[in-house]
Amino acid sequence: MEHELTRIRDEALSALDACKDEDGLEAVRVRFLGRKGELTGVLRGIGELQPEQRRKIGETANEIKVQLEERIASLKAGWQEAQRTQSLAAERIDITIPGTRRPRGSLHPLLQVMDDTIAIFTAMGFEVARGPDIEDDYHNFAALNIPADHPAREMQDTFFIAPEVVLRTHTSPVQIRVMESRKPPLQIVVPGCVYRCDDDVTHSPMFVQLEGLMVGSDICFAHLKGVLTSFVHAMYGSDTPVRFRPSYFPFTEPSAEVDIGCVLCGGSNASCPVCKGSGWMEILGSGMVHPNVFRAVGYDPEQVSGFAFGMGIDRIAMLRYGIDNIRLFYEGDLRFLRQF
Repeated sequence: MEHELTRIRDEALSALDACKDEDGLEAVRVRFLGRKGELTGVLRGIGELQPEQRRKIGETANEIKVQLEERIASLKAGWQEAQRTQSLAAERIDITIPGTRRPRGSLHPLLQVMDDTIAIFTAMGFEVARGPDIEDDYHNFAALNIPADHPAREMQDTFFIAPEVVLRTHTSPVQIRVMESRKPPLQIVVPGCVYRCDDDVTHSPMFVQLEGLMVGSDICFAHLKGVLTSFVHAMYGSDTPVRFRPSYFPFTEPSAEVDIGCVLCGGSNASCPVCKGSGWMEILGSGMVHPNVFRAVGYDPEQVSGFAFGMGIDRIAMLRYGIDNIRLFYEGDLRFLRQF
């Protein structure tokens, strides 16, 4: 039986040395140490031996069993460590490799034009004021000398939230709120969104507007012309023609619309889709503040005067970039927006 144990040990060690993976290792373990393994079979037969032989054979068999189990555990641990090392090497992050750059966003073209417009006026000494998008009838209409029967109050022109509450149709209510809380002199610009029931290639139900107001003791129409002419030249170039055309607004008197020379055709194309061949394009409305507006905020129109103007930033941007459809600003098409 000792020779049989020696044979089992030698064959088991040779088989373990020949193993290439854990599956082979398990097969050897089952062959020699499993419930029906060769060494297990020898141990089961020890009971048939004489007591003196039984002890000696039992000790030898146990020594061989421990030797084989240690060898199996050593091989298994070595392979597992090798696998971990290989896995770590394969999955290692090389921090010297340049990362994947994400594309950087940029300001929306309307915000770019808004920022540029505000910068032009703040350089002239104007300060920025803001107010609520939801307004009451008084600040949006009545205080601005817009009577109850004015067309602007019609449902087809104004978004009414309640009988006396609207989405503001212009940023002019902020002028009223500022004058109610402050005494002249003052000069402000008011940027913000406004809302009207209008939707076509040159109009949007929500658009961005900027109002301007200057009030003092000696303000005249010449100041208005100087400020707005300076703005046009700063925005579109010093050679851009400017003209003031008489108009009507309830909250200014006298009133004027400001036109600039067509930035697309310069007046040379009779079929120009922007200026319709006239060579001129209207960009904003303006005028001297109406005395009734001053009275509504507690100013004495005999002691103070001022001018106001309002422009659609969407229109300013369309002319600046040569865009013929206002909807492009709001569709979120990245092919369009990336151009700016």
